[in-house]
Amino acid sequence: MDINYKMLGSRIKAKRSSVKKTQEQAAEFLNVSVSYISQIERGVTKVSLDTLAKLAGFIETDIAELITGTSVTDKRYMFAETNSNMADLSPKERQMLNDFMKLLKNNR
Repeated sequence: MDINYKMLGSRIKAKRSSVKKTQEQAAEFLNVSVSYISQIERGVTKVSLDTLAKLAGFIETDIAELITGTSVTDKRYMFAETNSNMADLSPKERQMLNDFMKLLKNNR
């Protein structure tokens, strides 16, 4: 999976704004410049995993949601990947996978 840094930055900015936090607050929390936060949010610079994890905590979200755009708690999480993987299966394999998912669901 390639990371789209422009989308990542857009998600960071949207989430930061939704929790009513400023770039200045984020910069202070991370001990970086406001300019660096701006570059991250515009997708101009690649953010390290450590910084992304700290930033996710600061803006009260899951790092996976920032990267993928979908929360692991969302019912649609991994639908696209699952559908893509299923497309490569034979009808018999798809049926087996469906049976397995039903079994998994019924044995929670």
